[in-house]
Amino acid sequence: MELIPDGWLIFIAGFLMLVVGAELVVRGGSRLAALLGIKPLIIGLTVVSIGTSVPELAVGVAAGLQGSGPLAVANIAGTNLVNILFILGLSAFLRPLPLHLQVIKLDLPMMIVAAAALAGLASDGVLTPLEGGLMIGASIIYTILLIRISRRESPLVKKEFEDMCDGGFMETCGRDSLAARRKGAVIRAKYGAILVAGMGITVMGAEWLVDGAIAIARSMQVSEAVIGLSIVAIGTSSPELVTTIVATLRSERDVAIGNLLGSSIYNILLILGLTALATPAGLTVTRNLQLFDIPLMTLVALACVPVFLTGRCISRTEGGLGVAAYLIYLIWLVMFRP
Repeated sequence: MELIPDGWLIFIAGFLMLVVGAELVVRGGSRLAALLGIKPLIIGLTVVSIGTSVPELAVGVAAGLQGSGPLAVANIAGTNLVNILFILGLSAFLRPLPLHLQVIKLDLPMMIVAAAALAGLASDGVLTPLEGGLMIGASIIYTILLIRISRRESPLVKKEFEDMCDGGFMETCGRDSLAARRKGAVIRAKYGAILVAGMGITVMGAEWLVDGAIAIARSMQVSEAVIGLSIVAIGTSSPELVTTIVATLRSERDVAIGNLLGSSIYNILLILGLTALATPAGLTVTRNLQLFDIPLMTLVALACVPVFLTGRCISRTEGGLGVAAYLIYLIWLVMFRP
């Protein structure tokens, strides 16, 4: 008698590789960026946000190339729901979350626009490579705007991101950045190798996770989209969860919300855009995704507006409601979704 089905073993092994790979990508990429003279604020808002989204990219491309488009799209929709409802809600539930980061003035509208754009592009049931290219272009524009706005950030916010580096947040920048920079090419090569190794482990882990997810879906006779919205989405969100909890415990709240909003935007525009671009036949979007999950993701983004603007703070009650809403959605998804 098989204690653990092969599909679950492959999925768990892939998940663990994703976690390790994402940590190496964030650590190597952030330290390499610091050694190249990139400011801590930019590292926190771009490198960390994109780095924690690497598992979604690896899973998406692997799923797209295997003809499992619904799994790739569902993973992005599910991950963003995990990010905003569960992880952001949990952070606020642990400690009320004041919103001081001026970049939210760009991030929040951009997250809403990105979600609404995805709903529009997916309405015909497919995301084409051309649409993927447009999404990538939008992510580049967003990054440029983000960098420009970050230059006008308050000294308090800049200090927080510098503390993220100097205090060893996720061990990405470290106190030895200046000394390491002086050592030159050898040190840069070291962290470049860590970055490449992390990417390699992430890609391999993604292939295993997708293979396991497909096997689980078939054994449980549920759709790949449901698997993508639930266990795959939760698995690929683990880097964001770790980053946010650590930032919350260290009272680096702008780091936490900046990473979550940034990751949610890059998930749609950059990650899904690259996935669609890498899939010649395009990504298939099922009717359930079109009519329920993607609109729900957009609705959650819109719901952030009154929460964020009311007192410029996410209270424990609002955070708890977000966590409860996600758990209700997850229970409905697993028990009642066809």
